[in-house]
Formats: sequence, structure tokens, C-alpha cells
Amino acid sequence: MAKAVKINHVALVVSNLEKACEFYEKEMGLEPLPAFLFDYPTAFFKFNEEQQLHLTEWDDTYSFRGHVCVQVDDFNTIFYRMKELGVIDILPWGKVRQLPDGAMQMFVRDPSGNLVEISSAPGSSIDPKIFEDEELFKAGIYVSGRNDFRGYKSADATLYHDRT
Repeated sequence: MAKAVKINHVALVVSNLEKACEFYEKEMGLEPLPAFLFDYPTAFFKFNEEQQLHLTEWDDTYSFRGHVCVQVDDFNTIFYRMKELGVIDILPWGKVRQLPDGAMQMFVRDPSGNLVEISSAPGSSIDPKIFEDEELFKAGIYVSGRNDFRGYKSADATLYHDRT
């Protein structure tokens, strides 16, 4: 049987390619890459040597909770910048949190309304003022109130497989 081995790229549908490109390049620090000669608006960005983000402009419906998670190298700086931009969205998955593995987590909306989870690596240095921000921070994991515990769960879960 064939096995999926990694995520090559994530494609997000955007309503305005230029605004989306500016957000991902200027605010998220991604490097633009040449895209194929498609006959529709599209842009490719480099995450690292193996992974890309593809943006494509269409008149589609956007997901409220579906998201892509991006690990950042400086959670503090991006938290304050996203707060300044007013794009932190606490409605779908709750407030900014520190997960049990130590990683920080927040959700933002790009200019087209796509939900992007921003995460830090466990053990990253976090500005204590973020934990004091009662408007945007809440301790503990998100609780939906659904009380439906199906799925693969563990008290030792992590977003990062290589955690030691």
C-alpha cells in the first residue's frame, strides 16, 4: 500500500490575490516562488526547502474552523503585530493559549478570511505580558462544551513530533 510521507503544499483560496500576497509576504515573512503559468490568479510561497503555500483567487466560500497551522520563529513579535492589525480571531477555537506541550497557539484571519493557526515551538521564550492579556489570552486548552471525546487523544500529545 502507498503511504503519504509529507505535506508538499497547502493551497488557500483567497478573494484578493494582491492583498493576500502582501499579508503572507510582509506579515508572515514567506518568500515568493515562481508559480506555473496557470490561467487564473495564483502565487506560490516557500515555507522551507520542502513545503510551500499556494494562494489562488476564486469566489469560494470560506471555512469558519478549518485552518492551516504555521510555526513561527518569534511568537511574541507576531502576536503583537496581529493584535495591532486586529486579525486575531477568538471565535472558532477560543483565545490565545499555551498548549500542554508548551507551544503557544493563536488563530488569525488573512485578508480573505482564511483561518491561520500560528504556533510556537514548545519551550520558546514568551513575553509574560501575553499571559496577562485578559482580552486575548486564556489558560488551558480550548473547551467546546460538546463533551464528545471521540478520536485519538493523549495527555502527552504535541504538535511537534520531534519533541524531547
